[in-house]
Amino acid sequence: MTRARLQWSGAAAVRQIRTHAARGLLLGAEHVLDEASRLVPIDEGTLQRSGTVSVDPSALKAAVSYDTPYAVPVHERLNARHLPGRRAKYLEIPMADEAPVVGELIAATIRRGIA
Repeated sequence: MTRARLQWSGAAAVRQIRTHAARGLLLGAEHVLDEASRLVPIDEGTLQRSGTVSVDPSALKAAVSYDTPYAVPVHERLNARHLPGRRAKYLEIPMADEAPVVGELIAATIRRGIA
């Protein structure tokens, strides 16, 4: 009779998956920032340069933000005129449109990390 022994290291597996999920979140948020940078209105470029990504690995949350006093008004003012290809809702649109890509980036990063 052949015997096999299996040792389950669930806690270690969860830690590894969370680590790779956080990396995937970073990649996904950077992707959204890149897409938003293509839409963000440009006058002097200050708003575009203020774009940043942050990740909280313990909560598995990521954020894409723009840090100028006028970032929100520019984002929300639908009747403002912008250069061609630039527009209001410069962050909201890529967040919605790129959600499937972000999900796949996270999933692929986890798959590669645990393979």
